[in-house]
Amino acid sequence: MPSRPHSTPIQRRRSKPLYAVRTTIFVAIVLATVFVMWTPANFSTFSFSDKLALLLTPQAPSNPNVPVQQALRIGIVSGHKGNDSGAVCTDSNGNVTLTEAEVNLSIATLVQKKLNDRGFQVDLLNEYDTRLNGYRAVAIVSIHNDSCQYINDQATGFKVAAALNTRDQNRANRLLACLIDRYHTATGLKFHPGSITADMTSYHAFSEIDPDTIAAIIETGFLNLDREILTQHTDQVADGIVNGILCFVNNENVEPTPIPTP
Repeated sequence: MPSRPHSTPIQRRRSKPLYAVRTTIFVAIVLATVFVMWTPANFSTFSFSDKLALLLTPQAPSNPNVPVQQALRIGIVSGHKGNDSGAVCTDSNGNVTLTEAEVNLSIATLVQKKLNDRGFQVDLLNEYDTRLNGYRAVAIVSIHNDSCQYINDQATGFKVAAALNTRDQNRANRLLACLIDRYHTATGLKFHPGSITADMTSYHAFSEIDPDTIAAIIETGFLNLDREILTQHTDQVADGIVNGILCFVNNENVEPTPIPTP
């Protein structure tokens, strides 16, 4: 095999600028391709520098088949878990047939799975979880349900309240509007703004988490008149919450919803 001719020092010096230009162009093409092919909806609101940082920083998504840039943190509180039973449903003989904590956990677990499947890092939290202190995430939603007792025929539907002591009330209102709109669409249940209590608007976790974390609490229904959908169509209920969170994270279109007052 003939030997390869040696390049002179002058030739090597001249090749470096051309090599640098080619390298720069190649890197730019690769990054542009990555942004076009891998950018999901919930990544579109980030700046170019944020996107670049996420692409170059190793992440640990729950689902290895999902692009790493989708691995945003979401907190889901399973109401009353680790603390008490919440509302208790009994039969005519006084035997316990269902507890709010059970229903909350069933819904919360499904919400966690559905968000994990979309690449989010989801923390399933207890009611008074120590991790709530200074908790930081894109959003946190606490799942609860209303009374087992029959009140009247109007005691059906859901309620949502957002944490208004956050540093960004506009985003808090967006999370509120997204949850109301998407949950109603998924379940067909009506929104009950008039029965939102101080326990919801002043929910304890709102003052425990980091003030930059956007938070809301939802009572997904009444355990009396809404028991069938809550216990037999839990997947539908979970979809309503998941779709509300995705609406918020992806900055999807939703009609502005005024802040309900108790």
